[in-house]
Amino acid sequence: MRRYGLPALLFAAFSLSGLAQDRQASQKAESRIAREVRHELVTLPYYSVFDDLAYKVDGYTVTLYGAVVRPVLKSDAENAVKKIEGVEKVVNNIEVLPLSPNDDQIRRAVYRAIYSQPGMEKYSIQAVPPIHIIVKNGNVTLTGAIGTKGEKDRVGIAANGVPGVFSVTNNLLVSP
Repeated sequence: MRRYGLPALLFAAFSLSGLAQDRQASQKAESRIAREVRHELVTLPYYSVFDDLAYKVDGYTVTLYGAVVRPVLKSDAENAVKKIEGVEKVVNNIEVLPLSPNDDQIRRAVYRAIYSQPGMEKYSIQAVPPIHIIVKNGNVTLTGAIGTKGEKDRVGIAANGVPGVFSVTNNLLVSP
């Protein structure tokens, strides 16, 4: 049986305390990075209701997800995040949607169908509209956040009623 003296026990206590402080500092850094990533992404000049950008912060690595209409938005997002203090690595998994006049027409029609409904104008006047409309080969995916379950259902029904739409995936989150 080994015996540890007071100095060894104090060293172990200080080491554990230091680990807890390091972990807390790392969590604060991740939280700051996440806030800055969100800010950088929503202020990109070409980011629109027809794009969906998401991210995950893991330590000092940021992984970007989503789908965009313009290829330049993919590179702009990566470059903006790379400049954030503390970010060491950016993994860019953003999909560039295929060019399609038919998909462009569907995007505009779904936008009109959703935002022309009574009560939905409150979502369209925000700087970054919370409902994003992603169209790929005639298939529509709705992402973002909305106020009530009823509004979520209305939005899904409106998108489904647009001519040329093959399917609608309603991934809207209901948030108060």
